[in-house]
Amino acid sequence: MNGAEEILRVEGLGKTFPGVVALDGVDFDLRAGEVHVLLGENGAGKSTLIKMLSGAYQPDAGRILLDGSPVHIRTAAEARRLGIATIYQEFNLVPQLTVAENLALGRPPRRFGFVDTRRMHDQARELLDRVGIDVDPRARVAELGIARMQMVEIAKALALDARVLIMDEPTAVLTTGEVERLFTMVRQLRDRGVAIVFITHHLEEIARLGDRVTVLRDGRSVREVPATTPQDELVRLMVGRPIDQQYPRAAGDPGAPLLKVSGLTRAGAFAGVSFEIRAGEVVGLAGLVGAGRTEVARAVFGADPYDSGEVLMDGRPLPRTNVRAAMEAGLGLVPEDRKGQGLVLGADVAENLGLVTLSRSGRGGFVDRAGRRKEAGEVAGRLGVRMSNLGQEVRTLSGGNQQKIVIGKWLLADARVLILDEPTRGIDVGAKVEIYQLINSLTASGHAVLMISSDLPEILGMSDRVLVMARGRLVGELDAAQATQDAVMALAVTEVEETRVH
Repeated sequence: MNGAEEILRVEGLGKTFPGVVALDGVDFDLRAGEVHVLLGENGAGKSTLIKMLSGAYQPDAGRILLDGSPVHIRTAAEARRLGIATIYQEFNLVPQLTVAENLALGRPPRRFGFVDTRRMHDQARELLDRVGIDVDPRARVAELGIARMQMVEIAKALALDARVLIMDEPTAVLTTGEVERLFTMVRQLRDRGVAIVFITHHLEEIARLGDRVTVLRDGRSVREVPATTPQDELVRLMVGRPIDQQYPRAAGDPGAPLLKVSGLTRAGAFAGVSFEIRAGEVVGLAGLVGAGRTEVARAVFGADPYDSGEVLMDGRPLPRTNVRAAMEAGLGLVPEDRKGQGLVLGADVAENLGLVTLSRSGRGGFVDRAGRRKEAGEVAGRLGVRMSNLGQEVRTLSGGNQQKIVIGKWLLADARVLILDEPTRGIDVGAKVEIYQLINSLTASGHAVLMISSDLPEILGMSDRVLVMARGRLVGELDAAQATQDAVMALAVTEVEETRVH
């Protein structure tokens, strides 16, 4: 590896946004045939760095060298021309177009001056096969789940046949099997001499896949270390301090049932789902992607319809498909797609924190703006949101701080039962612990949490009970003492008769 050809180098890279120093003299180099892991907390500067390499941002200081020569990457098209492809954590897909059209976007195959649809579909099928995903190239991207969108995004980057491939949290939404296929593909690309920048918050992935690690903290590159560096040391380098307890669950005695779901069924999605959640407890909802967890959560919250069954809050039935009634009863939902469904990205911090309570914050028909900003400031302070001020646009915050705001708006609403769907996806270990501590404070004050997560250690570390779904049905319940990874996975792969789900 030491003798490998250096392809890319950044020297003293700096970038400042209004009120925020995003990068402050970052140094980083990348060699042919290596996986170089870029590690750091949310807000450390990772996204800003890769956006400079992909032409989305321009540096205020420093320089970028490709094959030893300075380059100015002004656009995404210029980055592609230089052989740099980026897979962003936020998908760059057009939902209204088909999978094949997205994979060929900007360069469709043509015949006699017209788009060669058959060849475009054949090329798409070949790319999808490379990433091991069974998707109809003619399907619209909007019809896909998040995990499949991620695999399509990866296939799109492979279509560019790049020399430098930047992967920003590519495993965040993938199942264990999909992660293994991705890792095999990344190793094949590395063996062919492709230089890969890999960003992940899953520390266990680093030693399995990486060669070197560069750690960023507060916009600076603080250390380069081997990928075999112990996880405890990586955490210390990232956050500047050791983290003693990754899952600080403080379980207490559960109180009265707050939420009760009985026989919830929707044809083709889930069937006969029944459970209850009591005051003061965290109930984990586990299962493979596609098991129906998110669909059940959205139906319980009133966002999606269901055919039969009942949802009760404090013993009172909630009307179907009525989000307002669910909110008024004290139910809240933090969706898995925080950017698309949980935030208004163009609005500021205060406006986002007040989204849920807007209707009750008026006086005489007018919005009490001063009161709303005061409440927003108190919640932002309690959550430790890192921002320049309450007027900062939410789109400019890190993923961890955005997630705190999505949760914070339900704190303002005093939601008694909070459904958290993938609450720490794409969030660094330091911010995760802060969110776990927030969950503890909620349950300690008599609230309850239903936590959906594909991160099994998180489910096991933070849940008082674990419910497991498979193919649209609830197939088991484990208390904290029984819940192990093997026990949960054994239930998650349970064979369920298809006819019982329809």
